[in-house]
Amino acid sequence: MKHRIIVLQIFITGILLLAGLAHGQEYEGHINYNPALFNTPVTASPVFAKKTSATDPLPLPFFEDFTNTGVYPDMAKWTDRNVYINNTMGFKPISRGVATFDALDQRGIPYDSFSNTTFRIADSLTSQPINLSLNVVAPGDSVYFSFFYQPQGNGFYPLPQDSLMLFFKTRFGGYVKIWSAPGSTLQPFRQVMIPITDTLYFDSFFQFAFINKAALAWADAIWNVDYIRLGAGRSAGDTVVNDLGFTAEPTFLLNDYTSIPYRQYFTNPAAERATQYICSLRNNYNMPVGVSDAYTATALPLGTLLKPATLTPVTVPANTVQQVTFPQYVTLLPLSSLGYYEKVIFQNKFFITSPAPGDPTDNDTVIRDQVFDNYLAYDDGSAEKSYYLSLYPTLPGRIAIEHHLNRADTMRGMSIYFGRQVPFAFNKGFNINVYRSLAGVNGAPADELLYTKEYCMPGYADTINNFWVYRFDDALPLPPGTFFAGIFLPAESGSDSLYLGLDVNRIGSNHTYFKVLSAWEPSLISGAIMMRPLLGQDVTGTRLPDVPAVKWSWNIYPNPARDVVRIDHEGSARATYAIMDIQGRKVAEGAVSRDMSIDISSFAPGIYFARLVSGDAIYPAIKLIKE
Repeated sequence: MKHRIIVLQIFITGILLLAGLAHGQEYEGHINYNPALFNTPVTASPVFAKKTSATDPLPLPFFEDFTNTGVYPDMAKWTDRNVYINNTMGFKPISRGVATFDALDQRGIPYDSFSNTTFRIADSLTSQPINLSLNVVAPGDSVYFSFFYQPQGNGFYPLPQDSLMLFFKTRFGGYVKIWSAPGSTLQPFRQVMIPITDTLYFDSFFQFAFINKAALAWADAIWNVDYIRLGAGRSAGDTVVNDLGFTAEPTFLLNDYTSIPYRQYFTNPAAERATQYICSLRNNYNMPVGVSDAYTATALPLGTLLKPATLTPVTVPANTVQQVTFPQYVTLLPLSSLGYYEKVIFQNKFFITSPAPGDPTDNDTVIRDQVFDNYLAYDDGSAEKSYYLSLYPTLPGRIAIEHHLNRADTMRGMSIYFGRQVPFAFNKGFNINVYRSLAGVNGAPADELLYTKEYCMPGYADTINNFWVYRFDDALPLPPGTFFAGIFLPAESGSDSLYLGLDVNRIGSNHTYFKVLSAWEPSLISGAIMMRPLLGQDVTGTRLPDVPAVKWSWNIYPNPARDVVRIDHEGSARATYAIMDIQGRKVAEGAVSRDMSIDISSFAPGIYFARLVSGDAIYPAIKLIKE
């Protein structure tokens, strides 16, 4: 009897554990991928001080607030391109734009695509030479270097073993570490003031460099740097930033979606349109500042003016972030003049008058494009984190996102933004499902499945808005009203924990439901999961590799194999290989050499995936069958 009681207790414990799993099955993860960098051409190689692109040193004062430089640093001021310039990763930044340090390289992928247990030097940001020669400035001229920094921001926090470091270049050519901070959780931006008094740094080709050390297991553990200033005639108390400008991006024209086809908007604009625009102004002065604000709206590519500017006075209190609102406009373009399927952009430009001479003007204007295209989106196109389900081993997982249509339309496919995983997740298969209803949601008695696209695999190429596109084999007509689109993750397939892009800047309901046991549950994760139904005309599915094209090919043989395999690699550069099992665990790795063989006799029979990296190229994976 005693043994039966123990067994019964174990059984009940297991039932209770299962019952609680659904509520703890959804998680936020790292994005490990930045397609904004991956698909932007790199025109300059990283340099840490061996040479620079400047022919003459920059004069004092030096100033950078990363407002309008694209995704890479401005090469007129910086010599390397490792950090990510953006306006989404900073939390309450000093002004628009920050430089984000992580463990993703200048291509936007992890420095190490196979190992997730390593600490290493990651991103760097090195200034062009600056003229600090004694003929121009002296130690007694009260020269100060200042900047703001923030750990975590809208991403994940850097571990305590991580660090952000600042180095100064001496007149003898070496670098000295001047300052550092260990990793920590989210904090407001902090300003650092550093006096430069040692003649060691007074040189006509002075440079400084920020560098972060990162744990690659946390490959997007974030540091943000903003508002860098170097000048003479300053003091330790010169901490006031005399600047007023926009910080966060303006809200969208739409009140729920961030983008829909224009025909869907035109059918019911009053229901889709937000009541007002909201922008954020930050006054960094130590006194209230009055300015005038306004905005214009223009339809592109036609150039039709939808809303002229009307200046309105506004006063922002000292050292305050204040939201300012703008009334919506109701101007429409006739659907017949645009074409039923045409893309149209309403460009909304917000601006303020400069409050005082010398106030930086780059952050006095901000543009929010309202895009009407062939997709439904709740996200803004940028992923700061990943969303994933951690599945129970024998149970499948389902994710479905609720959408609505104002008129009948045709779904042609789905675009999905994936977070890159370390090791790679190329073997994590899934299905795309479209439902008319979900059991228990909005009172529906049962799931009504409309369409399934099977045997999909994740991809990371940037072809349309940073998403991987899956084309449906058959067009799916949809009536007006609600439908749900998402993915199905099979049980015992290695597809648990498939990372999906998560836009954490999304405000409001995420419209997401997930199911890992017997019932659909509303998501408790804040943000928009980046899956977009594609509507209208036929679409082209993504067929590009997820990495730059390479000249050479490779093969692993024999395949299937029982004891030994060989790698045939035609490239001339040094190459390394990794073999992973169906769960994504690395079971073998090493450098490729001529006439080498790899012993796989100890592998369990089944499916494996082999990867090859050579130089800057990662070759497509090859499926390996172990008999």
